[in-house]
Amino acid sequence: MTSEPKVSLRGLYKIFGANSKEALKYVKDGLGKEELLVQHKHVLGLQDINVDMQEGEITVVMGLSGSGKSTLIRHLNRLIDPTDGEIWVDGEDVMKLNEDELRLRRQNKMSMVFQKFALLPHRTVLQNAGMALKVRGESEATQNSEAMKWLDRVGLSGFENHYPAQLSGGMQQRVGIARALTANTDIMLMDEAFSALDPLIRTDMQDLLLELQDELNKTIVFITHDLDEALKLADHLVILKDGAVVQQGEPQGILLHPNDPYIEDFVSDINRARVLKVRSVMGEVKKGTKYAGDVQMSDNLESMIALSNGETNKIYRVMDDAGKVVGQLDMLDLVKALVPRLPTEKS
Repeated sequence: MTSEPKVSLRGLYKIFGANSKEALKYVKDGLGKEELLVQHKHVLGLQDINVDMQEGEITVVMGLSGSGKSTLIRHLNRLIDPTDGEIWVDGEDVMKLNEDELRLRRQNKMSMVFQKFALLPHRTVLQNAGMALKVRGESEATQNSEAMKWLDRVGLSGFENHYPAQLSGGMQQRVGIARALTANTDIMLMDEAFSALDPLIRTDMQDLLLELQDELNKTIVFITHDLDEALKLADHLVILKDGAVVQQGEPQGILLHPNDPYIEDFVSDINRARVLKVRSVMGEVKKGTKYAGDVQMSDNLESMIALSNGETNKIYRVMDDAGKVVGQLDMLDLVKALVPRLPTEKS
């Protein structure tokens, strides 16, 4: 991973309306979303967004409906242009690209997976999966071979000659993912990609994405309104409210240390034992400690409760993937971590 972010957003604002530049002055002077709409008939989409997205990581942007998350992701490939601010990808100022350069970037650097699948109904699964290569002018043989490779990886081998209407919703979304993978872009943009699916299929798709990510290390920007999904997928989590970033960071840290009543409300009903990992609650190794056994730093706390039979007097030595000792887990600390912080009283 390089020190320079793969994608960087700096001071990003988006205001919808006829006089957005004029309205921007009011927002920068402190006018809120509701006041801007009432007083000036403009909609505040994004407000002073500053986010770095690292290469090879999944950055999840989440928030309730109207929080600005889909508006944000559409700025990355400039389907929407900002009212103010900077968008940098691979150290290049995207706002300075002309139409031809932008088109090439969309074709070669960023692929997109949509909530409603966005498959062409008159083309087969194979043709849909290979569409990006067709647009680039690749030969039909290349289109088909690459598309079949990824259709097989997402579990759709044997369905290549079907049409989208002949597939279930989960299968159609797998075609969408295969299409993005066939494009072989560094960056994948996924806008509510799994929210239209049934819960069990949605879980399968999340697991598939994580499996592919372990292999491919893409830079993925994933939009969701579901906190469980966000916590499962995210390396870096960005939470929006009314177009502004309320909190961002490593998901486990946000869950343990919410910095705003809005976030506290979000995380209050989460199954912390299932989501929190040993690495988030472990302490430093202390000499002379008698250990009940060794555990992995990536284990969740639910598995630790089962391992210890619910006993709080046990301490475990924590190992990383390479077998190196990285800390120790006191079951008393685990129990404390399971108790959510009470929501801050609002004045």
